[in-house]
Amino acid sequence: MSTPAPNRTALITGGAGFIGSHLSELLLSQGWEVFVLDDLSTGAERNVAHLRENPAFHLVVDSVLKSSVVNELVHRCDVVFHLAAAVGVRLIVEEPVHTLVTNIEGTENVLDHCNRFGKRVLVASTSEVYGDRREPEALHEESQRVYGPTTARRWAYAESKALDEFLALAYHQERGLDCVIVRLFNTVGPRQSGQYGMVIPRFVSAALAGRPIEIHGDGTQTRCFCHVQDTIRALSTLMDSRDISGEILNVGSTERVTIGELAERVLALTESSSETVYIPYDEVYGQGIEDMLHRQPSIAKITGAIGWEPSKSLDQILADVVEHTRRAPVLELAE
Repeated sequence: MSTPAPNRTALITGGAGFIGSHLSELLLSQGWEVFVLDDLSTGAERNVAHLRENPAFHLVVDSVLKSSVVNELVHRCDVVFHLAAAVGVRLIVEEPVHTLVTNIEGTENVLDHCNRFGKRVLVASTSEVYGDRREPEALHEESQRVYGPTTARRWAYAESKALDEFLALAYHQERGLDCVIVRLFNTVGPRQSGQYGMVIPRFVSAALAGRPIEIHGDGTQTRCFCHVQDTIRALSTLMDSRDISGEILNVGSTERVTIGELAERVLALTESSSETVYIPYDEVYGQGIEDMLHRQPSIAKITGAIGWEPSKSLDQILADVVEHTRRAPVLELAE
């Protein structure tokens, strides 16, 4: 019996990245045809290698900055998930030009073509746009933005993603673009790399390899970690919720943990004898970088809109990452 043709087609920019590869899997399982555009600068072909034999999956290795490529792909697809971005504090500090150009010009390129062809687009933003939060209260979509010194490179990524949001909303207001913006809070899970500073894969890889677990700062900063399967469920549902347009919604967990406590939980779960060491930020990045002290989302808006809330606890997230890392190539353990 022949396989029925997919009835919907999606473009995922940055689709060979951590979140994008999981989203590709989900959409394919739902009967979508999926086109992925990724230059593999921070994504990896191995993330989607298992999808290459699926006739409904197509990987295009090229840049979101190339107008002709984006034009063709947006024209062919029904909807666009725009996930392509420079990611991770280390990359942001070491390659600020790449960060700003990719995030700003890439997003403008995608929005322009989505507007031209009348395609619905979901723009992935970040909790970084909330800035330097010193208080532990939950952040809602209307919370004030508080940044550090205007000269600090730490906020270049946040500023670029905030501009992406403004561009999307401007296209919606002025030209009627059908769009939705999601602010992602620390999405984690299998396939995430610690190469660019992501804390959970970095801690787990170090613990399993018997290397010291390096905590940047004093470890009192808090985060809320959301499993990638919960995140992609939110993205897929929001894309299908056509009554939500021109809106910004937080996507994340509300289970808060300090980074120091996180290290202890990783050590206990892996039964590792690794030591824990504390390193000042300026020794890590060499730029006088400081971290956001607290970052917890309010998810009342998205829960009210589509009934979404995370289903997986931090313990489940850590167990999944540990299991994946144990089975991962030696390359990942060395990151």
